[in-house]
Amino acid sequence: VQLQASGGGLVQAGGSLRLSCAASGRTFSIMSWFRQAPGKEREFVAGINWSGGSTYYTDSVKGRFTISRDNAKNTVSLQMRSLKPEDTAVYYCAARSRATIISRRWYDFDYWGQGTQVTVSS
Repeated sequence: VQLQASGGGLVQAGGSLRLSCAASGRTFSIMSWFRQAPGKEREFVAGINWSGGSTYYTDSVKGRFTISRDNAKNTVSLQMRSLKPEDTAVYYCAARSRATIISRRWYDFDYWGQGTQVTVSS
């Protein structure tokens, strides 16, 4: 089982980036994105259930980020708009199997990608 994240980079404040995460080896009921800034704890960003009918965002990204998934390709994406310097972090995709609730707790997730750096300059 492997999660491969991509799409990070350097962008100016107000810009956009799209992160993608490709899963292999199995499918997952819940897929989410977390982020971790230097010196800070890992933080939940967004999550989505199998059907895509339920999504959940942390307050600081609501209205700016959109999570989506393509089950045929076994991928999850995070479209990030109106980026702010405080969005700078390493972003990780995470997945759970046999779950129906989109948890905000990192320790509920069984599988993790390697992380991709997002840097937003002011």
